[in-house]
Amino acid sequence: MPGSIVVLAPDSFKGSAAADVAARALAAGWSDERPGDHLVLRPMADGGEGTVDAFALAVPGATRMPVTVLGPDGRDVTCDWLLLPDGTGVVELASASGLTLLDPLLPRDAHTYGFGQVIAAALDGGARRLLLAIGGSSSTDGGAGALAALGARFLDEAGRSVPFGGGGLEAVAEVDFRELRDLPPGGASVLTDVANPLLGPLGAAAIFGPQKGASAEDVRALDAALARLAGLLDGIDPDTPGAGAAGGAGFGLLAWGAALTPGSAAVAAALDLAGAIRGADLVVTGEGAYDEQSAAGKVPHHVAAIAAAAGVPAALVAGRIGASTESFAQAVSLTELAGSGERAQAEAEQYLRRAGAALARGFSLSRPR
Repeated sequence: MPGSIVVLAPDSFKGSAAADVAARALAAGWSDERPGDHLVLRPMADGGEGTVDAFALAVPGATRMPVTVLGPDGRDVTCDWLLLPDGTGVVELASASGLTLLDPLLPRDAHTYGFGQVIAAALDGGARRLLLAIGGSSSTDGGAGALAALGARFLDEAGRSVPFGGGGLEAVAEVDFRELRDLPPGGASVLTDVANPLLGPLGAAAIFGPQKGASAEDVRALDAALARLAGLLDGIDPDTPGAGAAGGAGFGLLAWGAALTPGSAAVAAALDLAGAIRGADLVVTGEGAYDEQSAAGKVPHHVAAIAAAAGVPAALVAGRIGASTESFAQAVSLTELAGSGERAQAEAEQYLRRAGAALARGFSLSRPR
């Protein structure tokens, strides 16, 4: 009988394997056991690292467009934006202004100027619509750096440009948007699964500042600086869910006119994941740590929901499983396969391949060949 159709739609295994790498490793393991099956690779993302790579693998005809920009610490960074055949440009903050680009961390000085430069390059390159993935930020600058790269000016009392970074916003007294570039004709969607406001105890500085190296004193100063920025941008509500994403870059992009949208859902729609799943026999999804947050709306949850709507069973692979997997037909933990979390993380591709093989064996037992 003909082979089965299996859709592989994992998120990245953060710190171990990008989503496209994970999808290929799972596919290799599955093919070891069931070489006659048809595998459809649809690596997923929620707006964080790996979003460009996921689109590059899943969308035929997507073109990588390299660009060199100013990194979050002032050093040059070379990264890509992606031009899709329909004219959409996919831009990823993490590759231009991300946390992994810093050593040491710079809680007050890191900025998003490079991210804005990549957006500008996409506009110059003919992108008619933008998907902006903003996870993995290194800074807490309210998106001011990105907006400055797009033509905005952030001035102090003397009319001088304030320094880049959240610390520079402590002196901002005027925001000039007269030279700010227009959105592309199809607009810009900001991909994020973060719902935090800009300010306060659940805001950008308080919740995400410490992971970017911010001390308690830094957090207070950065929150005050962001409040100062918000006070200068009338009409943009700092309490908007997601305004605090990426150190407040969500807020800055709202001020540009972009729209915030749930990352997992937007990526799934852009990749037509529902279309790929329709008619499949199994969907495999996964991420590094499957926990209660995952079950509340991360990539595996969203993929499983699309599969359920299509009447297709879903399987889960995770580096570590810490929540109920009752909504999945099968579940495999890389930590259990490897015997330890450290080994699973260090040799993620090997254990992802083994996980793919294990799922294929389980699938074979549950279905006639």
